[in-house]
Amino acid sequence: MNAELSSDDLDFQDEVRRFLGSELPDDIRGRVESGGRLSKEQHVRWQKVVYERGWAGVNWPRQYGGTGWTPVQKHIFEKECARAYAPEFISFGLKMVGPVIYTFGTDEQKQRFLPSILSSDTWWCQGYSEPNAGSDLVALTTTAVRRGDHYVVNGAKTWTTYAHRADWMFCLVRTGAADVKSQEAITFLLIDMTSPGITVSPIITLDGAHEVNEVFLNDVKVPVDNRIGEENKGWSYAKFLLNHERTNIAKVAISRQRLSQLKSLLLVTPDGLGGFLSDDPAFSRKLAELEIELKALEFTELRTLSALSTGESPGPQSSILKVCGTEVAQRIDELFVEAAGMAGLPYRPDHYLGNAEVDQAGCVESYVNRTPWYFNNRKASIYGGSNEIQKNIIAKTVLGI
Repeated sequence: MNAELSSDDLDFQDEVRRFLGSELPDDIRGRVESGGRLSKEQHVRWQKVVYERGWAGVNWPRQYGGTGWTPVQKHIFEKECARAYAPEFISFGLKMVGPVIYTFGTDEQKQRFLPSILSSDTWWCQGYSEPNAGSDLVALTTTAVRRGDHYVVNGAKTWTTYAHRADWMFCLVRTGAADVKSQEAITFLLIDMTSPGITVSPIITLDGAHEVNEVFLNDVKVPVDNRIGEENKGWSYAKFLLNHERTNIAKVAISRQRLSQLKSLLLVTPDGLGGFLSDDPAFSRKLAELEIELKALEFTELRTLSALSTGESPGPQSSILKVCGTEVAQRIDELFVEAAGMAGLPYRPDHYLGNAEVDQAGCVESYVNRTPWYFNNRKASIYGGSNEIQKNIIAKTVLGI
């Protein structure tokens, strides 16, 4: 494939750089650069800035308020955002349920939900995993019984990211026989998180953050108008969403920027022998191996974006991106922790959780959030379908095993 940028693409790259240079708030940029966690207010504030520029719907068609960009433009935008330490958009609305709604939803659902997703006025969470149904998602047992113009939903969801912040949840429920493990008995519902009968219980992760939750649904009434597509056909919409989620999980641009950041830090990180880690041949070899893998991953991502631009589904390539992308990201985490050494041992929740600013002038301060990041990012090879499951998908769909 031709990886050279055209003159139009170079002009677009300059436009994105100017926008980020003038509009990205310093407090948000600094928190991303330091590896700390952003508040909901910071996420919303940044998405609104991008929304006002007309760039929030990076992967959306123009007819629904999206950019209509080419795959190369999307790639440039993500690369420049990572380079400038702009935060990622929260994916549940923009990259997951949004495409499901504009592809399978009714006109009323599109008008009702899509504008507030783009503007970040509505936050979403994902009601897929359950206590006994994670990678084996078809085993879910949350039920929805139709009674006239609404469903009554009962069950529990777990590892629900940002459920405590979300306004709505897109949820998989069983509308067929509860004792039958079948893909043909699953329905896709949109549930208002303020509905009576919903209880959100926090799960504190190993990095000390409140990011994920358990969600209990007890006789929750959901209007039939909030169903996406047909009853019992939700598995098709769920697979469509998961393919997009797995493609997004690769995060090639972010990994490239983090690797570049690490290389800069190595120039001032002592190796304990009177020199710096940048001169250590063993560490340099590890970096070179990762850069090679990351470049291969980048081309795979470009091929996938090209397929999406012609209306094709990501297909098994999304599983390849998910596996390789998360493994590369976790290896970068490991190198950060290895480079940090003793500087990575103290836990500074005031810095990591966003309650204090980090002064990155010194080498030690530059590593203060790397160990919590490492712990949190261990989940990347599990969510969106564990990497082991993705390898099974690749074996069946690509290799025919």
